[in-house]
Amino acid sequence: MGPLKNDMIEELQNILDYWSKNMIDDTHGGFIGTIDFNEEKDTEAIKGAVLNARILWTFSAAYQSTKNEEHYKIARRAFNYIYNYFYDEERGGIYWSVNADGSPNDTKNQIYALGFTIYGLTEYYKISKKERALVMAINLYNSIQKHSFDKEKGGYFEAYTQDWEEISDMRLSEKDANEKKTMNTHLHIVEGFANLYSVWKNEELKHVIVNLLQTIDDKFIDKKSWHLKLFFDENWVEKPDVISYGHDIEAAWLLQWCAEVTEDETLINNFRKYAVEITKVTYEGIDEDGGLWYEYDPQENHLIAEKHWWPQAELWIGFINTWQLTKDDKYLTVVNKNWEFVKRYLLDKEHGEWFWGIDKNYNKIPKDKAGFWKCPYHNARACMELINRL
Repeated sequence: MGPLKNDMIEELQNILDYWSKNMIDDTHGGFIGTIDFNEEKDTEAIKGAVLNARILWTFSAAYQSTKNEEHYKIARRAFNYIYNYFYDEERGGIYWSVNADGSPNDTKNQIYALGFTIYGLTEYYKISKKERALVMAINLYNSIQKHSFDKEKGGYFEAYTQDWEEISDMRLSEKDANEKKTMNTHLHIVEGFANLYSVWKNEELKHVIVNLLQTIDDKFIDKKSWHLKLFFDENWVEKPDVISYGHDIEAAWLLQWCAEVTEDETLINNFRKYAVEITKVTYEGIDEDGGLWYEYDPQENHLIAEKHWWPQAELWIGFINTWQLTKDDKYLTVVNKNWEFVKRYLLDKEHGEWFWGIDKNYNKIPKDKAGFWKCPYHNARACMELINRL
């Protein structure tokens, strides 16, 4: 067990160092919006709520094990920036993006971003005990329950205007279907709510988490294929889409963790069983080199033949989790092989951090090193989870 754990301790430090040294925005405050593929910093790039919330979570979580004051300072910097520039306190929302100078850019309330902000705030509360962080997290939770929860048919709607009115384009990104209920948002709301419950033992919140996990169980987990269903309309009519290997294996361990937070034995047993089944079908997406492919389109029988950074990181946790549940070493072997793949193809040995990914010919994908979607949380979290579990 030693070598992998030691590698994870070292790699976590490398990731945290990269973000500590490269992302501080000394001009405008907070963090730079983008560092591109060539390591060029764009100090005038817009800043995303999700990136900032994930920086907040990552450095708050890391500080609990590293006890490095620099990590605490970065977490505090992230909290202050989110509180001062992203938080619409009056309406109980979070701006999707702000300009480089902190002025609002896109003021829509994307529920996914509120979920991640709750996740980050509650992790920061664990290290700071700042009441303001907890109060803000509870306010955002109340906003989601008030505006986004579908009281008639269950589940949560995707997005709203700043004033919580209906919005025509609800997509997280251009690659997503414009549908009202998505797996991705439900997964990350329950993650945020579960982290909130770990610091705020509110009975109503617990009931909400249990209800949300039951909805995910009922609607999003396909009990025939064990892949996740991704997109639905408001009436829970599925809009068939791709198989997302990264989301499958992320959900496998993360939903189990959320269930464990509630201490509901029935839920825990169900989601442990699902974790093992989902892990088994994730083998479909693993290439001979140990890397996990991005997505597969069953309608077109088409593999999106890219290997992005974040599915590899989620594979580590998902497979280690199933190894812990089953005691079967074959799952551990997959992680070791994937780590060799990551070291060979995804680690930027010159500048630090991971590249976005590679295509089927092992060419680097020329996308951000750090940016709106390229965040420290998947790979740093994977390192932290493995350090704790091994």
